Amino acid sequence: MKFEKTFGDTVKKLREEKNLPLREVAEALEIDTSMLGKIEKNNRKPTKQLIEKFAKYFKVEAKDLTIAFISDTVAYQVMDEEDFANEVLKVAEKKVKYLKTKKTS
Repeated sequence: MKFEKTFGDTVKKLREEKNLPLREVAEALEIDTSMLGKIEKNNRKPTKQLIEKFAKYFKVEAKDLTIAFISDTVAYQVMDEEDFANEVLKVAEKKVKYLKTKKTS
């Protein structure tokens, strides 16, 4: 799965590829239609449990949807720092490795 698009765009594309109305998908996921619409427009963040429901419903990997969602969060945070966004991402990657080693200690 490609991650260039937002989580909401990805969900909308999955829904539209199957020609499903918002109402039907929302009902299957046990959420309001308006909530699904907000998620597709990136105005509402899904919970981890909801991401798993999306994955199961659309028969895609939960890992892929989770990556799409988390990468949105990171992208929105560094988006306004164009001058050094790449540097921030490199440092963050190193910090993740450091924090993982610290966690296992």
